[in-house]
Amino acid sequence: MAEAPRGRGQAAPMVMAAGMRYRWPKARTDCLVIDELVLEAGERVFLRGPSGSGKSTLLSLIGGVIQPGAGTISVAGQPLASLSAGARDRFRADHVGFVFQLFNLLPYLSGRDNILLACRFSAARRSRLAEAGVSPEAEVARLAARLDLAREVLARPAAELSVGQQQRVAAARALIGRPGLVIADEPTSALDADRQQAFVDLLLGECAVSGAALLFVSHDLRLAAHFDRVLDLEAINHAAGAAEQRA
Repeated sequence: MAEAPRGRGQAAPMVMAAGMRYRWPKARTDCLVIDELVLEAGERVFLRGPSGSGKSTLLSLIGGVIQPGAGTISVAGQPLASLSAGARDRFRADHVGFVFQLFNLLPYLSGRDNILLACRFSAARRSRLAEAGVSPEAEVARLAARLDLAREVLARPAAELSVGQQQRVAAARALIGRPGLVIADEPTSALDADRQQAFVDLLLGECAVSGAALLFVSHDLRLAAHFDRVLDLEAINHAAGAAEQRA
């Protein structure tokens, strides 16, 4: 599938990476060498690549969890290298919503409290909701209704929820407070085809409502049809070591 042309108005790119290289500690070769990567504000991009191709590493770089050995990464116009580790954590909490492959919910907290954690860690998320005249609790209720999470489900500890319910709680946690960037790392791998497509449609719809850019990572091209652009990591990653690591 061909890439769509870049450019969505005058807004600055949500993600801009240039000359980026990354090598894991003690590794002999780089696992990522990317000349340029741009994700426009509000764009929905499907990132494909086989296991071991560096998808999760790339997401960690964009999220500021790890730093590249060379090159630059900016998110929402903010160069991540100019921030301390603690400032990167705060910036990520304010501006990036993650839906992890294994969801990363706190098992002893209720579904509702897991969703609210994102606002408790981020004054910026609370502020964006306040500017819209919405309380965090009201936004939890709205997202829960959109994601088909009943009150009794939200009241139960995350450890007692089904895989599908945990997935939707994780999505609501990523979306609450209207972050500018939502990153989803293989979030549908445990679902059947019908539920995969339904979840993708919900995620796309919520990002459209809030204006968030979405970077959705999967190896399953069946999910790619409704995204603005399909990006093949193997095509943009020029690291000689990437193929060796997958072998």
